[in-house]
Amino acid sequence: MPKETNKKQNKDKKHFMKDFKAELKRVIWPTPKQLLNNTVAVITVVLITAAIVFVLDFVFESMNTYGIEKLKDTVGTTNSVNQTEGTDAATSIENAVEINNISDENTNQTNSEESNNVE
Repeated sequence: MPKETNKKQNKDKKHFMKDFKAELKRVIWPTPKQLLNNTVAVITVVLITAAIVFVLDFVFESMNTYGIEKLKDTVGTTNSVNQTEGTDAATSIENAVEINNISDENTNQTNSEESNNVE
């Protein structure tokens, strides 16, 4: 029985190699000139795409930087208006952040106590 299996495997391998060679003969290989033209085209498209991404990155970074500065100025004028009305938005934000930090500390402390109890 094992000899029959070996013969079948060898036959399959030979058949595969014949099919493989036949497929390679059907392939239309590019000429050196076509290869050069295609390579130049690909490199050109990659460089153009890289330039576009670079420009967009620079534009968005600039917009973000100047946009944030304008936003800070706007929030600053809003804060001064709120302070004259008796409310301070910056203080409210600081209080919210402080409450969040305290909550995180309590959570971390509870988690560490639970892990100590488990051990």
